[in-house]
Amino acid sequence: MFEKGKIISHRGIHDNKKVYENTLEAFELAIKKDYIIELDIHLTKDKKIVVFHDDNTKRITGIDKIVEQSTYQELNNQDIIYIPLLEEVLNLVKGQVPLLIELKQLYKVGELEDNLMTILKNYQGNYAVQSFNPKVLYYFKKNYPYVLRGQLSCNYKNKQLPFYQKILLKHMLLNPITKPNFISYKYNELSLIKLNKYHKNNIPVLGWTVTNKEDYNYYIKYYDNLICEKFI
Repeated sequence: MFEKGKIISHRGIHDNKKVYENTLEAFELAIKKDYIIELDIHLTKDKKIVVFHDDNTKRITGIDKIVEQSTYQELNNQDIIYIPLLEEVLNLVKGQVPLLIELKQLYKVGELEDNLMTILKNYQGNYAVQSFNPKVLYYFKKNYPYVLRGQLSCNYKNKQLPFYQKILLKHMLLNPITKPNFISYKYNELSLIKLNKYHKNNIPVLGWTVTNKEDYNYYIKYYDNLICEKFI
């Protein structure tokens, strides 16, 4: 799934000027280069899964809309980009390259997961899911244990969270319960000691998000693979 040396393209290949992140155009470019595709999903107000990163569309479109409080049509009532449905992305990819799907959620765990698995039920390509939220991983462990699941994390230094929550998430203290199949950590925030510990336990570790060739050449020696953008 995460063949070392095969680039994982962060939200496809994009520059956010001519080609925007998480768009069909960005994914088509990644497919042409035979890159693994990392993408993000949300559940809209009208229960459609769209491929978009932020909770709010303002950074990309200039329009202040919370994705999960908007319908699919409302999200695409702008001229900057087309926000695709997950089904459209799957129809484009058709198993040509693996997909790394990050679940984004503001509210209750379960609905997005169930809708996702309904859509993926007949998909023939390789895929894995990942999330910063351990509850998402636990839901997959209980209900869809056959799906590869990854715990996303970082040092949470600049995140506005209670101290105890930062400790819990930074050190992934719920992993013994959620049992992720792999870990995806900010590439320059995980010590070699921790990396070696995970590898000794046969847990693959991905690093995110590398933006230059120099860092890629250095860190690929230690990680199982790296999620990349810009220089790719």
